[in-house]
Amino acid sequence: MAFTEIKTSELKDNPFTLIGSDWMLITAGSLENFNTMTASWGGLGVLWERKVSYIFIRPNRYTYEFVERSPLFSLSFFEESQRKTLQYCGTHSGRNTDKVKEAGLTPVHDGGLVYFSEARLVLGCRKVYFQDVDPGKFLDPAINSMYPQKDYHRMYVGEIVKCLRKGA
Repeated sequence: MAFTEIKTSELKDNPFTLIGSDWMLITAGSLENFNTMTASWGGLGVLWERKVSYIFIRPNRYTYEFVERSPLFSLSFFEESQRKTLQYCGTHSGRNTDKVKEAGLTPVHDGGLVYFSEARLVLGCRKVYFQDVDPGKFLDPAINSMYPQKDYHRMYVGEIVKCLRKGA
């Protein structure tokens, strides 16, 4: 089944479910050299009069290097039947294995974006901002428990430049 480009205003998914429960793959790089990782932190919204996503990546993650170098990244969302694929991509590093092949994913290259043909929804994003998480600004000290290794995330804000839905 092919993807159809839609307007972000046509999205019907609940972002809390989409990201926090369903999870996503964050992917950046070129078709010849990319990496992907599973994520369940982030969000969707409006900022600076743009439809945006915001994602969080720890600097020790292999995907961090690719997002740093690339002007674009994609967010791929899947049906529940792909949960094991997402678990695999979240527990194996692309440094050590061809996890895309091992997970049975088929990469697609589209205008500088890499995403997966098995996804049901893809958001293509152009980086417009980043900010390192500063633990000195936590207003709730309990948040520190999320960082026992002191490996604080970098947040990226991406303008959504492409929205693809399967079978639309």
